[in-house]
Amino acid sequence: MGSTDSKLNFRKAVIQLTTKTQPVEATDDAFWDQFWADTTTTVQDVFALVPAAEIRAVREESPSNLATLCYKGAESGCPSEKEKQAVLNCTRILSRILPYIFEDQDWRGFFWSTVPGAGRAGSLLLALADLLFCPDFTVHSHKRGPDAVEDMQSIDSCEYIWEAGVGFAQSPPLNYIHDLNRSELLRLLLTCFSEAMYLPPSSDNSVLNPWVTFFCSTENRHALPLFTSLLNVVFAYDPVGYGIPYNHLLFSDYREHLVEQALQMLIVTLEHEGGGGGAAAARRPVSPSSIEEQEDYDFMLKGLARLLTNPLTQTYLPNSTKKIQFHQELLVLFWKLCDFNKKFLFFVLKSSDVLDVLVPILFYLNDARADQCESHLTHKLAGVV
Repeated sequence: MGSTDSKLNFRKAVIQLTTKTQPVEATDDAFWDQFWADTTTTVQDVFALVPAAEIRAVREESPSNLATLCYKGAESGCPSEKEKQAVLNCTRILSRILPYIFEDQDWRGFFWSTVPGAGRAGSLLLALADLLFCPDFTVHSHKRGPDAVEDMQSIDSCEYIWEAGVGFAQSPPLNYIHDLNRSELLRLLLTCFSEAMYLPPSSDNSVLNPWVTFFCSTENRHALPLFTSLLNVVFAYDPVGYGIPYNHLLFSDYREHLVEQALQMLIVTLEHEGGGGGAAAARRPVSPSSIEEQEDYDFMLKGLARLLTNPLTQTYLPNSTKKIQFHQELLVLFWKLCDFNKKFLFFVLKSSDVLDVLVPILFYLNDARADQCESHLTHKLAGVV
């Protein structure tokens, strides 16, 4: 019953926003808190209760109110226990609204204006980066006790990397709440990075995505630990686990969705300079070319082989093993890693595990050549081989 009332209140707030013809002051917390502080909604609820037509109507008829909604929604710091739901609601609302900001040419500069420096876009991206390493929200706190409060500004996020692997030896205990919160934040980041999809085609390859460029720059102090976290989460993932038949039908796997989003984040951030390696890659604050340890290469190769061979696994019991669906993203990431880091490429070629990667690649190549819709994958796989 409480969930139904919450959805009803949220829908009433949306209707109020769409019917108001006069600007609502940003200081009117009683009105704006209806969207995040007083509701408990899922991302599915937000997408269902905020129709596209109404977002466009507010954009055209009450632009100041839409601007205030975006501005208020982006005011997120590392939340206290009571504020966690409000932060998640803000994240979901922005994920819903941003595409309709990007599709209108007159609105595209909204997040890059008004505020000095990088504008609201920079503030939003830095807030999201902080939230991805916020103790007891997306990472485990290193402090214990009722008065244990960690200052977000003084935290060294290199000590809070999400998973053991490249450059990090300790594996934090799994926490599905943290995985869900990370997924919410990564979804919003990917939405921010999607602005390029709404721009007209251009032959000028030197034009970079400003969202990705800022997020990967030295302005983001969490860039290196986040890159490492995403990489480790992907290559440490084992969809089969202990191999118990049909375990994927009995238990929810919250890590799979996070792994898929981590893959997409890695691909987008590695792609934004046109995929060039060499000197261009070396100038990045974060680059696969900086990975040099043999044990890191071994970890990445074994993780890649485990995930690529997963859909090919055959068992006596039908459908008893979980099958991943993101092999295309894995192959693109493998291409990028080999492009940026030639030492990793040579390691793969010399490794005794190279067939564990080559066999599934040939399988996917043979499978894709029969489907014209998969022609892009065929070209990519041919290049990898």
